[in-house]
Amino acid sequence: MSDRSGGAVDANLAFDALADPVRREILGVLAAEDECSAGAIAARITSVGRTAVSTHLKVLRVAGLVGERREGRFRYYSIDPAGSARDVLTLLHQVFRAGLQSVSDAVPDEEPRSRHAVHGPGTA
Repeated sequence: MSDRSGGAVDANLAFDALADPVRREILGVLAAEDECSAGAIAARITSVGRTAVSTHLKVLRVAGLVGERREGRFRYYSIDPAGSARDVLTLLHQVFRAGLQSVSDAVPDEEPRSRHAVHGPGTA
């Protein structure tokens, strides 16, 4: 993964950020709302307090998963489609595609069952 300035971004930061259920819940809110103020996000996350939500938002921002826009004294957050979120999704897509291909390769050919279905049980 790389940031827009050309420096390397540690992929582990994004995955570490995604490992926490509160941060995943915050990302869910942002996915549904596009952009939210920190206060609006904190109002939707009831499992932790407002200060903890701010801390989680900082972790998500540092990991490159969300972007922050300041307007006066308010901060607005949104999923950063050009940041680590895109890289994480690309990696997961590759992993699942390879896994599904492995499963497909491991499944026996349907030929014997189809012959059985045509001739009926006990016939060859």
